Amino acid sequence: MDHPGADGARRIGPYTLLARQTTVGGNDVFTARTGEGRLVTVTVVGAEPAADPAFRDRFRAALEAARPLSGAFLAPVVDAGTDVPVPWLATEFSAGLPLRQAVDRHGPLSEPALRVLTDGLARALAVLHAAGTVHGEVSPDSVLLTMGGPRITALGIEGATGSPAPAPTDDILDLGATVVFAATGGEPDGGAVPESLREVIGGCLYAEPSDRPTAEQLVDYLRRQDLPAPQGSWLPPAVTGDMAAAAAAVGSAVGSAAAHGSGQGLVPPPPVTVAGTGVSRRKLLFGLAGGAAVLGGSAVALALSGDSTPATGGPAAGETGAGGAVGPGATTRPASPSAVRSTPAPSASPSATDGPEPIVLAGPDAVKAWSRAGKHAPTCLEASDKVVMLVTDTATSFLDATTGKSVFPALNTTRDTGTSGLTYPTAYADGVFYLLCDTPGQSGLLAAFDAASGKAKWATAMASTERGGGGTHTTMYVSNYVAVAGNTVYVCGTLLELDGEFSARSATTGYIRAFDAATGKGLWKVKGTDINNVLVPPSGSHLLAASAVPGKKSGLVRMLDAGRKGARGWKVSVADAAFYFSTGWPLTCYAAGMFLFAGGKGDTLFAVDAATGREKWHQRFQAKSGDQVRIGAPFSSLDGTTVYVPVGGDLAALATADGTLRWVARLEGAGATGGSNLFNASLRISGRSAQCSADTVFATDSAKTLWAIDAATGRARWRYRDPGQPDVGFLWTVGGDRVFVASHLTMTAIAAHTR
Repeated sequence: MDHPGADGARRIGPYTLLARQTTVGGNDVFTARTGEGRLVTVTVVGAEPAADPAFRDRFRAALEAARPLSGAFLAPVVDAGTDVPVPWLATEFSAGLPLRQAVDRHGPLSEPALRVLTDGLARALAVLHAAGTVHGEVSPDSVLLTMGGPRITALGIEGATGSPAPAPTDDILDLGATVVFAATGGEPDGGAVPESLREVIGGCLYAEPSDRPTAEQLVDYLRRQDLPAPQGSWLPPAVTGDMAAAAAAVGSAVGSAAAHGSGQGLVPPPPVTVAGTGVSRRKLLFGLAGGAAVLGGSAVALALSGDSTPATGGPAAGETGAGGAVGPGATTRPASPSAVRSTPAPSASPSATDGPEPIVLAGPDAVKAWSRAGKHAPTCLEASDKVVMLVTDTATSFLDATTGKSVFPALNTTRDTGTSGLTYPTAYADGVFYLLCDTPGQSGLLAAFDAASGKAKWATAMASTERGGGGTHTTMYVSNYVAVAGNTVYVCGTLLELDGEFSARSATTGYIRAFDAATGKGLWKVKGTDINNVLVPPSGSHLLAASAVPGKKSGLVRMLDAGRKGARGWKVSVADAAFYFSTGWPLTCYAAGMFLFAGGKGDTLFAVDAATGREKWHQRFQAKSGDQVRIGAPFSSLDGTTVYVPVGGDLAALATADGTLRWVARLEGAGATGGSNLFNASLRISGRSAQCSADTVFATDSAKTLWAIDAATGRARWRYRDPGQPDVGFLWTVGGDRVFVASHLTMTAIAAHTR
């Protein structure tokens, strides 16, 4: 096969590549998984060393020596391909962060952390050297920071083409240079190394190899100092927070890849796990959609049928007393070759009635209300009708929605990772902005800002870790998104149980934390594998949670009663719908007292009473050619009377009351990857790929276009394109009757009714 780093190939040997971690000595390192779902780290040898017979000989010998080795700070060898065109090495996976990325993002390590780092590296090298082999590439890129200490990765892939084989003393030199990097942030200043390490690290850097200490001597030296070990986590909270986000992204990648099947594409993590590389739109589309062909081409001409009459006599079809299941109950009818068709319930009429013809979207280019450039690229946006909250990795600013000018002093709250398919860290309700953020002195905050003054109302520090019994494991809270309903703010996310490893084979445990919207005081919290994703309606006391799906078991949606501190309510089993239950933004919506979610095989939309779980109606979508159909994330109008369902290149508007089809808007042309153009909301690219104002539907597509669609007719008001936008797309949000777009350093406002 071709080099995965060159063309995005998705497999090597028996492994599916999920995401690139880093590059070590010209060799690409990926997170990958086996067919059974086990995570491994795969290092793929670069083209130049792969063509060198001397390198291959050293590679084979090093592997033979490394295979039986184990140690707390080594990544054990799992598998390897040595006699293939592109050599590769698979080692045991550990959840962590590359040292270079941790230092680049958060600065030098503290003295206690540097001591743990030095000791761990020395112990790992002592095991290697005792077995008669060397590493050859110890560096900030090959050192992984984990909860249990540092780990050396890329074992056995050593030495540059044409260079002599490295010696153990070369490893010691590299260890010293790596510790200096961790102590200084990159500047070669030996004076910045703490006094307790300065002498021994200086010895590692001696010019004469014979003067350098051995790995065993390093271990012995540190042991004899008998200095106290760090209390609690050996890493600062900001680094462990990044580690948690990276681990959560990997868990989501595994779940998404498993749902789509092996070899469906590279599943990109949030930017925190990517070192020195961007994420292309091609990888996003194929990773998150399982291939554009799933919903593209002939699959976009749909037939729609369903039962809009509530069940009578006995329990409703969607209600469960003892774990009932939902599924398509209407008769499927042949699809029209040119239109979406709607059929009423069989009991109402035995014959089909033609629905409205799809409306092909076409409109003029948008006219900008204003456009301004800033100094830092936004990571998050949230807006009211008067103010835009703009968050970067350096500050939080507030702009006048009508002019784009700054209206309040900037605050020191920051957010490094922004909106994605996993996270949405901002919310707005009743004159208050909410943000999951950090400050220079503290990480893991939930903060509230007055939209009238830009001043902080309160900030609550959320515990990011908890130590387990006996200190044998650590529970990490990963905050995925924040939402507001009435007087309560909810933070929803996932829990990671870490004992130095991360198991992707176990079901995801989610959590909900409830806070008083006026004071930030914690009210209650719940957790469980049945709380993988949570939908928080803008009003009412009923929340909807979707479960994790271990293996091929059925998914579960259930009501949580916020009025009773998250007590479990009704539940519905949903078979064959794993795609909708992977970690991230929930593929559900709320409208007019009903929860709506996908069921069946992902081709049926169910509407159930939020309080009782009784089914009101359902509609099934069918492709004309029989290709698989998967509903994207449904969303509702602000007044709740209409529900919008993205399915590939179609956006269907349904009456919330009974599921009657109102209109269908259709995309034409090719997306950015050359396949059919699709709505991003059908691909799960982000938590808010479609939003509404009072009378306009806004939605982005895979051709990098933002559409403004008349909510009454389904016709395009305008389209906005930005050919220079980042590869991962622009950020955008809706406030009042305007949409606000951030692309690189430029912020743009467009009125909903502009021409």
